[in-house]
Formats: sequence, C-alpha cells, structure tokens
Amino acid sequence: LTQNEIPNFRLKNLDNRTVSYNQIKGENLTVIDFWATWCKPCVKSIPEFVKMDKEFEDDQVKFIGISIDGPRNKAKVKPFIKSLGVDYTVLRDSDSSVMARLRVTAVPTLLIVNSDNEIVYFHEGYKTGEEVEIKNKIKELLAE
Repeated sequence: LTQNEIPNFRLKNLDNRTVSYNQIKGENLTVIDFWATWCKPCVKSIPEFVKMDKEFEDDQVKFIGISIDGPRNKAKVKPFIKSLGVDYTVLRDSDSSVMARLRVTAVPTLLIVNSDNEIVYFHEGYKTGEEVEIKNKIKELLAE
C-alpha cells in the first residue's frame, strides 16, 4: 500500500452492518467526507455534497460520509444527516481508526479517490465557496 492508496477498510453503516470500501466505492471516483455532528463547518459543507452527489450521479461518482462521532454521540448521527438531506452512504468510524490510517487529522476533511484506489485530492476544512473548487476538481478528474 503506497502512502496515497486507500486500504479496503471496513466500517459499520447506520444500520449497523459492516461494509467494506470496495463494496461501496464509485466506478470512476469516490468522494470521502470525514465529519462529526459537533463540527460547525460540516453543517455547511454536507448540504453542498448532497447537491454534488445528485449532480455527478451519472458520472459514476460515489459520495461516502464518515462520521467520527464517538459512542456518546451515536444517537445524534442519524437525525443529524436526515436533517441535512443526506441520502448517500454514511459510515461510522467511532474510534477514528480509519481516519488515522488515512492520515486525516481534522474534520471536515474531504478525499477524492480514483478508480485505482489512489487518493488524488485532499482538502482539509471548509469555508463557504470552497465547494466550487471541489466541484471543479471532480470535473477535472472526470475529464482525465
């Protein structure tokens, strides 16, 4: 595994089923968003990803949200994403082990992974307007 390669990690989804990355990744690109219910910028960024998920659906781009909320916040995760209109896959990394393996140190952090499982884009934090940069990056990667 090279430094920028995604391991075939396994996490539980919100129905408590364990899924592996390879089972749910996109055919062309996979956008992975690490977030938490207590993360203020995540409340702004997630609705943008909901829009992008719909926009790029036909391009075989899959969005995956990974919540790093610990066991104490477990009950908040479902209502939180429901309120933001998320209908893409959400996984729980409650001990932050996948986050650590991918060298992610803050939320929100967004990774874009290509079909060869290589991380081709890494974006930490979120300010309003940055969704434009992210969207352009997806378009650029799809055009390659």
